[in-house]
Amino acid sequence: MKMRGTTIPLDETGSLPFWRRPVTLLFLMSMAMPVAFATWMALLNNFVIDKAGFTGVEIGWLHSVREIPGFLAIGVIALIVFIREQVLAAVSLLLLGVATALTAQFPSLGGILTITMLSSLGFHYYETVNQSLQLQWIDKARAPHVLGWIGAAGSAATLVSYVLIVLTWKAFDLSYNFVYMVSGGFAALVAIFVLLAYPQFEAPHPQVKKFILRRRYWLYYALQFMAGARRQIFVVFAGFMMVEKFGFKVHEITALYLINLIANMTFAPLMGRAVGRFGERRALIFEYSGLVIVFSLYGGIFYFGWGVVLAATLYVIDHMFFALAFALKTYFQKIADPQDIAPTAAVAFTINHFSAVFLPALLGYLWVTSPGGVFIFAAAIAVISLGLALLVPRHPEKGHETVFSHKVVAPAQ
Repeated sequence: MKMRGTTIPLDETGSLPFWRRPVTLLFLMSMAMPVAFATWMALLNNFVIDKAGFTGVEIGWLHSVREIPGFLAIGVIALIVFIREQVLAAVSLLLLGVATALTAQFPSLGGILTITMLSSLGFHYYETVNQSLQLQWIDKARAPHVLGWIGAAGSAATLVSYVLIVLTWKAFDLSYNFVYMVSGGFAALVAIFVLLAYPQFEAPHPQVKKFILRRRYWLYYALQFMAGARRQIFVVFAGFMMVEKFGFKVHEITALYLINLIANMTFAPLMGRAVGRFGERRALIFEYSGLVIVFSLYGGIFYFGWGVVLAATLYVIDHMFFALAFALKTYFQKIADPQDIAPTAAVAFTINHFSAVFLPALLGYLWVTSPGGVFIFAAAIAVISLGLALLVPRHPEKGHETVFSHKVVAPAQ
């Protein structure tokens, strides 16, 4: 194998030891990131209520601030002019880990917002670059299966964290600071290992390092926008509901997350196989149809007084639909020019987070007057997403991006 300094062409990595190959690197980072981020989320609602007295208004503002770096993910395009994507992913993971470790040191509104901004910057830039690397490094034919297994690996890593929280939080009277330090420190150590232990991998298609918007990707952009809006409502208000309305404690809400993880570990590989067999169109239609029902039932909890069992069940089902999120990735992989993947990942991440910047804050005010209205709004978003999913062709490819397009590639717009 030819070694070009510390850079190795992707097609020459087969002779590397298995642990130093590109896919192994993707698995390793995808296991480290959720240990920090998911643990932060598991403790967040209890932490801000116990230590800072948050209501729906403050939690809405927190998540709006958290999503600003996602909205600014387009800055990745400028950074990859000077920094390799692989290095940027590791540095972003390091920032996420360090910021997570320090979270409990700032138990005030201003402190929480500041440390959240830093951790979010690491998380969103990592996610943007990681998605780009996945689509560049994994073959199209294998992508649904491999992405499904990567998702399951991330869930497995987080599973260990959640089991430890459930078993030790109450038994050993753990503090928020201890758990944040351990989970964030783990992600930071993995990031340092990735920076030092792996060569730089060179994909066969150099990425465009400038802002691009292509007219033929319009459906992908629209689906990303709606997915961002729907995800924010779930992430911000579903967990907050379990703590505020039903009084879940840290070990109880973490146990609910634990059930989600087990479900994801079981279903993510199966979902990957299903997307590979039935295609992105059917997967997205199934996902959004289910979300219409789930969010409508969420609203019913407030309007009809349905209880905690239904709420917890819906929370798990809702979270399981996230296992199909990679169907949107593989749809884009099939329609995209290979050199467009990195810049479009950044643009799409910005579009995905456009609504995330203002929706949590605005819906936080709606929450304090009509919590059920927040979830009815989410159901309406799911209906629109379903309509867009119907426009995805059964066999998407370059030049056949929607059911209206013909298999003739127009010049870049």
